Amino acid sequence: MINSDVYNYINVLDKAADGAWLRNQAIAHNIANADTPGYKRQDVSFEEELKHALKASRYVSLDTKVDNINKDGLSKINPRTYSDYRGYSYRIDGNNVDIDTENVELASNQITYNAITQSINNQFSNIKAVLGK
Repeated sequence: MINSDVYNYINVLDKAADGAWLRNQAIAHNIANADTPGYKRQDVSFEEELKHALKASRYVSLDTKVDNINKDGLSKINPRTYSDYRGYSYRIDGNNVDIDTENVELASNQITYNAITQSINNQFSNIKAVLGK
């Protein structure tokens, strides 16, 4: 994490990229274990924590919200992997991985990750433009 107000958005986007990367790993793990008896699919919790942190101050600009997150608790917002026991398993072996769903989730997550990295690149380009380089 970079400690300067100039990099507030980059710091938040960096956390989001970490979450997307961790979700990519979880989905790949799900796909690899699609035929493992008793395996429960895994997912990553991150977006809800970030949304909650951004909604904490309702009538404040996004810039102020991002600034507050960086000062108060960006280190508290961490992506975490959990096992999805609520997903029903129609298989006799107890595995709840649906390979088609996982492939769609993988493609969706890849688009999300690419968008986040593009946003990070855009933020650095904006900083570079301001500095005149």
